[in-house]
Amino acid sequence: MSSRTVHKGLKELDAGESGGEVLALGRVRRPGGGRKRARDKRPGLVKALEHLVDPTARGDPESALRWTCKSTRKLADELRPQGFDVGPHTVARELKEQGFSLQSNRKTRDGDAHPDRDAQFGHINKKAQSFMRRGQPVISVDTKKKQLVGDFKNAGREWRRRGRPEEVRSHDFPDRKIKKAIPYGVYDVAHNEGWVSVAIDHDTARFATATIKRWWRKMGRKRHPRAKEFLITADCSGSNSSRTRLWKVALQALANDLGLRLTICHYPPGTSKWNKIEHRLFCHITQNWRGRPMVRYTAIVQLIGKTTTRAGLQVRSELDEHKYVTKEKVTPEQLAAVRFNPAAFHGEWNYTIVPQ
Repeated sequence: MSSRTVHKGLKELDAGESGGEVLALGRVRRPGGGRKRARDKRPGLVKALEHLVDPTARGDPESALRWTCKSTRKLADELRPQGFDVGPHTVARELKEQGFSLQSNRKTRDGDAHPDRDAQFGHINKKAQSFMRRGQPVISVDTKKKQLVGDFKNAGREWRRRGRPEEVRSHDFPDRKIKKAIPYGVYDVAHNEGWVSVAIDHDTARFATATIKRWWRKMGRKRHPRAKEFLITADCSGSNSSRTRLWKVALQALANDLGLRLTICHYPPGTSKWNKIEHRLFCHITQNWRGRPMVRYTAIVQLIGKTTTRAGLQVRSELDEHKYVTKEKVTPEQLAAVRFNPAAFHGEWNYTIVPQ
């Protein structure tokens, strides 16, 4: 600092010793010094800002945290015609002092829940514990989101040399000519193991049961050599929907091939996120391939197969090149031949398929 400033400070100290005003410890200026705040220089600014925000305010006005959907720049532009020459930063500071903050939407409402939603959860839990106590396998099945095969953008980021990102297409418009990968997974709840078949054709009930059959022959039979039946937990929609007749016909064919009783428990509508495979297998696969374009089927299969966790998750994956017919008709004779034994509690969700 300049010598003039030093001399001025010495005079202030001398004046303090002789009865003058001395700054309080920790302060850099006298109380009330410095630039006046915008609300003090421009009376009415707070009320004008509240008038602009209130029509679009969301939430309880009496709550401690409120928020607005208008940007600070737009609010500042609307305040200027009223005589308040303020900038976006001033508006943001005033909004924070009034209890506003920027927030995004939060998914908390599940919609209309089925009245027996919790009871079905309890039923599935009891069934799973009963099967595992008897040493019988319990698996969770579902179809993962379809993936475009090619140089398309994949969400997420990965470490690369600075300034050298992976170049992909700028658009991925729907096109029947673009190849798609359809991963269908089987998760062994007791042993933290997973199997994923990647189809190149269609997601059908035949594909779902073929994947379960592959899991049993490649992994399940070795893990459960004394199994006489196993429990399948699945969603209420998709290729393994509880309302799909082909799903039951395909399950009958699977039970006949394996010679095992199949007990199926479906999660209630709108509760697929509680299926074990979602947060024990699929989420880790998504993390493993984040930021990488799926340029070929082999890359998808290898990325799935290399997915591991600290908890010891092991995954195996194969490409399923079979063709699966869509809109396959199920005759009344085929449906009548299914040895379908519904449970006493919600038989449309809980049932057993017995080998013929």
